[in-house]
Amino acid sequence: MSVNDISGPLDYPTEEIALSVNGEEVTAEVEPRHKLSDFLRDARGLRGVRVGCEHGVCGACTVLMDGRAVKSCLTYAVQADGADIETVEGLADDGALHPIQESFHEEHALQCGFCTSGFVMATKELLDSEPDPDRDDIEDGLADNICRCTGYQNIYDAVLRAADRMDGEADDEGAADDEEATGDGATETEADR
Repeated sequence: MSVNDISGPLDYPTEEIALSVNGEEVTAEVEPRHKLSDFLRDARGLRGVRVGCEHGVCGACTVLMDGRAVKSCLTYAVQADGADIETVEGLADDGALHPIQESFHEEHALQCGFCTSGFVMATKELLDSEPDPDRDDIEDGLADNICRCTGYQNIYDAVLRAADRMDGEADDEGAADDEEATGDGATETEADR
C-alpha cells in the first residue's frame, strides 16, 4: 500500500475525557497520543502552559494535576481524565494576582518570562506542602525547573516573599475567624481563652 492508495482523511481513534481545568468542568474528545500541554494550549487556549524542551527537562510546561506538579509535555491528556488541572491562568482571583504571582513580579524573578509559569506552579505545589520553606526546601522544590536567564536568587527570594505573604493572609483569616467567634468584633486573646 502506498500513500497514493489512501483516499480521504485518516480516522484516528479518540477517547472522551472529563476533567476540571482551573475550576471549569471540561469534556472533550482527544486522541490517546495527544499531550496534556497541547490540549491545554490548543483546545483550551491556555498559553501560560509553555512547551520548551518537550522532554520533561525544563519545567516550562508544569501544571498541577490533583495538586501535584506534573510535566504536561510528558503527560497524555487521557491520563488527566477525572483530574483537577490547575494552570498559571487559574491562580488569579477575579483579576487579582495570586500572592505567588505578585511576589515573582515584585522580586523581578523573571527576565524573558518563558519559564515563569512553570516556576510559579512548582512554587504553588511547594508552598501548599511546605508553607514555611527554607533555602534547601526551595531548591529541592524547584529543582525540576530551569531558567536560562536568571541566577535563580530572585526566584528563591520570590518564593520566600510568597511564603511570607501567604502566611500573613492565613494569619489575617485566622484573626477574622476569631473575630466572628467572639461575636461583637472584639478579638479573643490567648489570656481570655
